[in-house]
Amino acid sequence: MIAIAAAAIGLLAALTYVVRRCWVDAVLAVVAGVALAGTVGDFTMPGEAGTTLTVDAADPPRTLAGVRALRLADNGLRGAEWDDLPARPLDWTRPDTQAIRLDFPRTLALGRVFTLAVQRSWTAPGRLQLLAENGQVLAEAKGDGRLAVQWLPPTAERLVLKARLLDAAGKVVDEGPVPFTVTEPAPLRVRGRFGAPSFDLRVLDDLLANSKAVIDWQVELGKGIARTETARTEMAAPDLDIIDAAWFERADTPARDALLARVAAGAPLLVLGANARDAGAWAKTVQLPLVAQPSNKTLGSVLPMASGGLNPGGDRAGAWGGTDAVWTRDWQQGRIGWLGVGDWHRYAIDQPRQLASWWQDVIDRLRVQRPEDVAWLEPDEMPLPHQRLAVCARGVSGNVEVPALHQTLAWQRRPEQVDAACVAVWPAAAGWLHLQTGAHAGQVYVYAPGDWPLWQRSERRAATVRYAARTPTPVAAGTRPLPVWPFGVAFALAMLGLWWRERR
Repeated sequence: MIAIAAAAIGLLAALTYVVRRCWVDAVLAVVAGVALAGTVGDFTMPGEAGTTLTVDAADPPRTLAGVRALRLADNGLRGAEWDDLPARPLDWTRPDTQAIRLDFPRTLALGRVFTLAVQRSWTAPGRLQLLAENGQVLAEAKGDGRLAVQWLPPTAERLVLKARLLDAAGKVVDEGPVPFTVTEPAPLRVRGRFGAPSFDLRVLDDLLANSKAVIDWQVELGKGIARTETARTEMAAPDLDIIDAAWFERADTPARDALLARVAAGAPLLVLGANARDAGAWAKTVQLPLVAQPSNKTLGSVLPMASGGLNPGGDRAGAWGGTDAVWTRDWQQGRIGWLGVGDWHRYAIDQPRQLASWWQDVIDRLRVQRPEDVAWLEPDEMPLPHQRLAVCARGVSGNVEVPALHQTLAWQRRPEQVDAACVAVWPAAAGWLHLQTGAHAGQVYVYAPGDWPLWQRSERRAATVRYAARTPTPVAAGTRPLPVWPFGVAFALAMLGLWWRERR
């Protein structure tokens, strides 16, 4: 459209000169109009624009000057290497050779179960083993598809375990280190208000105490009689409020409003609903529809327990949703959970670890967490020696020191990390890479080039897919863009000629 307008302007100017019988000026006006149209237009000519480069993963290109398209025959480059290159059309077929993806937490609080999961690109019988540093098997899983092993760390420390994936014949398919850090968790601050005593509350109190939680506990034993457990340290704001349905149903309106106001401000609330009796109170205050349940009904797939007398009628109940006997909903800035089972004290003796894990899952579904001043983010891909690594963290500013590299770097913002700052480093060797920013320390594990070949293969493929998605529409086959500079020169000369003739 712009090119047509430029040509039209030149034609009108030429007609003006024709009326005045200025034939040379008319020709110059036509040349200027055509040249301007060629400058602003998007025209092509026969022929290929640039060359097609075959990418070698062992020697990735530094520049793509003069390169029209890329050809790739293997798994591709790492994400950091693709990010250094401008977008080009990519001729690549994803290989169908075996690859895996690993999933495990890099940081774990003491008392949490460590889970290592492997997703394979193929389906066949196999085994996944988690090994200690001395080679002892800590956990093992067998199956045809996704494999996962679990292990409970005994102490808070930095660990580099080992894992290996075996086929049905016991041959190693892939193996490598599994680095993670077990930290001492901050004591959970819990405030409990209960309208009736029970063995369940006694077991829950013991579970929280064993986890070193700070507990403010009040249980009504009868009219005007209560058992109180005072927090061992001052607790201005709890991390979690726990009540039973009996306490809430007997509480007056100001007490209920005060509790829900704390939840609206961001405090999670867990309701033990096994002794609920007044369905109308819950529907009116927190919009939770409850229906009567059969007396012999059980809920829960991990640890089956007796259902409460009143529970939601299904997994969805208005704004509430959940599974496995736990329903939750957001309440402004906070979150409310309804636990619709009781009699968990039966598992305290014969399955104590499973009971503690189940309770941890219940608390996790309420998103109970204490914000940290600095949060180190996991790398986007496996760190490798002599490869660029972006280390990102939230809540940081100023500089970060990397002692192993003798570097002090300034934190910088990146468009894809809107709430974090990052620095780029090139690790010199495999192992833990330590970083220090102010009073906060972080560490990133750098893998050896031979660690987890099938995982590296999967990451390269994923990065190549992302690069292909960046690619603009390729130039049509057999054509190339028409050079613009000759039209610009012709336009300038024609306009100078017109100016010179007008000045005569």
